[in-house]
Parts: sequence; C-alpha cells; structure tokens
Amino acid sequence: MHSKDQICHDDYQKTASWLLSQTQHRPRVAIVCGSGLGMLADALKCQDSFLYSDIPGFPQSTVQGHAGRLVFGELKGKTCVCMQGRFHMYEGHSLCKTTFPVRVFKLLGVETLIVTNAAGSLADSYQVGDIMIIKDHINFPGLAGLNPLNGPNDDKFGPRFPPMSGVYDKDLRKMAFDLCKRMGVTQFVQEGVYCMVGGPNFESVAEARLLHRLGVDAVGMSTAPEVVVASHCGMRVFGLSLITNKVVKSYDDTELVNHEAVLEVSKLRSQTLQSLVTELVSWMDINNNTA
Repeated sequence: MHSKDQICHDDYQKTASWLLSQTQHRPRVAIVCGSGLGMLADALKCQDSFLYSDIPGFPQSTVQGHAGRLVFGELKGKTCVCMQGRFHMYEGHSLCKTTFPVRVFKLLGVETLIVTNAAGSLADSYQVGDIMIIKDHINFPGLAGLNPLNGPNDDKFGPRFPPMSGVYDKDLRKMAFDLCKRMGVTQFVQEGVYCMVGGPNFESVAEARLLHRLGVDAVGMSTAPEVVVASHCGMRVFGLSLITNKVVKSYDDTELVNHEAVLEVSKLRSQTLQSLVTELVSWMDINNNTA
C-alpha cells in the first residue's frame, strides 16, 4: 500500500463530524447492503439520507445494484445507519477507501456491524436462493498482502495484530437461527464459510475447485475487508450471504453466471432478508443490552 493511500484519523473524524451535524440520529447498528439488497435501507423509519457524492471523504459506488446512499433511521425503534451500496477493490478503490465507512461508523458510535452480500455457492448442498449465515471467512486478498490494516497502525481504533478467530459473533448467529425458526424459513437457511476474491471476473473452474477443496461454502468479491476493520475497531459482526448462483465446478457445465441474474435472485429473497435483519436488530435490544 502506498503512502498516498493512507487515511489519517482526522479524515475519518471530519466525515463523522459532518454526518453528526446533519442528522439527529445516533446509530448503534450499521448495515452494509450487498448487490441488489439495498431494500434493507428502505425499511428504516424517520429517514435522513445522503448521497455518497455529498458526504465529505466518501468514495463513490459504480456498480449496478448499489444505489450509493447512506441512510439513517429507525428499525423497530432502534437507530441504525445503512449503506445502500458498498465499495469494492475491483472498482479501483484502495482498501483504505473500501473500508472508510466502517471507521466512520465507529466514530458515530456504532457497536454492531451487519454485512450482507450476494455470493455464489460452492457447497454441493446449497441451492440458489438460500441464505447463508457467515460463521467464518477466508480473505484471499488479505492472505496475499492486500489488507486494509496495512501501513501504520492507528491505536485509536485498535491493536497492531488483531485476532480474526471468532470474528462473526456467535450469539448473534444463534439469535438469527432462532429467528429463522420463528419465521419458518429454516429450509433455505445455511451456515458456512465465505471466501472473498478480488474480482471482477467470476471464478474459473480450476479456481472453483480449489476453493471447494479448501472448505469454502460461498464466494464473493466483498465483505472480508469491512469485517477485518470492524473487528479491529472492536465491533460485533454479523454476516449474511444470499446465494444467487451456483459456481461452475465442472468443465462439462455450460451454464454461465452474470450480474443481472444475481440481481434477480436478490429481488426474490429481498423480503425474507429484510424481515430477518429487522427482527435481529429488534431482538439485539431485548437480549443484548450492549447492542
């Protein structure tokens, strides 16, 4: 990472201070919406919304299915902030920029980060339309040295060498499973390992087979950097992947995945995802006073 990519604490603080001056909302929960999942933000009541282009220091989202708005509001009486569209390495953003909002959220007072994404399935038992609760991740760019924590450590946010074991909060995962039972949707809810690759191309057959052998259940092009930074900041993390396609693992398979199909599946499960996240946020307050 080059020095020009570094962002200092004052930069995050300037953005946080601007947002706090523009809204009365003081969120405790932040939600990051993946491809086609921006409807989660639409569920917020008493909204204050800001285009990314109007927020000092914020990157711009360029991907179809990512609206590019930051929305503050209430979800079942709980104050939240929602990213309606995220940032990706493949758009040309540095990882400092990709994860910029997470540290801003920390300075806003956010304690819990909920991340959602669209992902392709590698697990043989998964079906298109399944929802996977993320229990762990493999951060391939991070293993290759592309880590948002590269460079001088900012001790105001967290330690130099943060652990990543148990980063996806066990209590929130259990709560989500209990809610799925109450909602009667357990037939298409899974729990598994998410892998981030750089993109923007979808995986080759050989790459898919490699990931499958490594124990990866679903693969996508986001999420891990945001989770690394959130964990570094001391936030609790909960993650959901919507399975929008099956990753091709056979040379005899002629089916090709495309982004438009991903967005179509996102629409199919949007209501269920919205209900699950809404109930999870509501229950955090009841069962976890620290949320």
